[in-house]
Amino acid sequence: MDPSGRGIEKGILQMESSYTFNDLIVDVLEKTAIPMSSEEIWEKAVEFGLARRFGSTGKTPWATIGARLYTAIKEQPGRSIFVQVSKRPAKFTLRSLYVNPIETELLVELQVKKAEEGISKSRFHERDLHPLLVKFVFSDPHFSCYTKTIFHENSTKKIKGANEWLHPDLVGVYFPFDDYSTETRDLQSYLNVSSIRLFAFEMKIQLSFSNLRQSFFQAVSNASWANEGYLVCLKIDEDPDFKNEIQRLSNSFGIGIIKLNGHTVSESEVLFPAREKKEIDWDTVNRLAEDSPDFRKFISDLTEDIKLAKIKSGYDRIYEDEKLLEFMREKKII
Repeated sequence: MDPSGRGIEKGILQMESSYTFNDLIVDVLEKTAIPMSSEEIWEKAVEFGLARRFGSTGKTPWATIGARLYTAIKEQPGRSIFVQVSKRPAKFTLRSLYVNPIETELLVELQVKKAEEGISKSRFHERDLHPLLVKFVFSDPHFSCYTKTIFHENSTKKIKGANEWLHPDLVGVYFPFDDYSTETRDLQSYLNVSSIRLFAFEMKIQLSFSNLRQSFFQAVSNASWANEGYLVCLKIDEDPDFKNEIQRLSNSFGIGIIKLNGHTVSESEVLFPAREKKEIDWDTVNRLAEDSPDFRKFISDLTEDIKLAKIKSGYDRIYEDEKLLEFMREKKII
């Protein structure tokens, strides 16, 4: 017997360290007894306290869960303990719980309907996600940009449909002031070369097969003028077929995809990078400036900052980490 208790403690640690993603999936599906997506499984694992049993899970544990599910089903077709009960969206359950396929199908349909209603009646608005993106693109070295929200409701009222899909939700600008010396910037100016980059961002709460095409082509339209355009969302369907379709569209049209992390913003990801356009579409920039006072102010501010070679204009607020957490809790994002 170990009077210090260290042997017992070591045994507990070993037991915890042997806890696998497969164990977690089984535990969650047994507790909930309903079909779930890989992301839903992870969310429940966090809620049930099961996620704490891992020493480290990486940035995208839900993706790991999805991979384990698909691999198990593919390697043991018809015999795996897991069953995929729907494709769009991809939902899984335990084979032991899959006793009535028709009943399960109806249950999934009900889940999807409730989820869609939940998005339309979400506790938070798409615009509440802007501070998360603002923080991420300011801190991420690829962007290092300042952003400004474009309020569509402030735009000039025209014939219905004339301004549809014209304005991005946010615009961003990268300034080279901290990366290049004054002499280098002077030379760039003399050679008529600019390191300044403009970004366009279209925001969505969730992205799935049901809204992919409309959301994607909205982003294509909104970003036609910028150096880089992105579709940004908080939740993305983890179905491999869906990921393949996003990648195909991204490769074809050059729109990047950003997945925000609603718990740790710094762990947000650029799933697919945008294709950079070297030239700005000045005709569209001019139209945006004419129609949107917010965009016009953005153009005016960045022009003034370029002249002064310093940032002094008013862009969207960049929250400190603690303040951002408070904001996300207040808006019930987390």
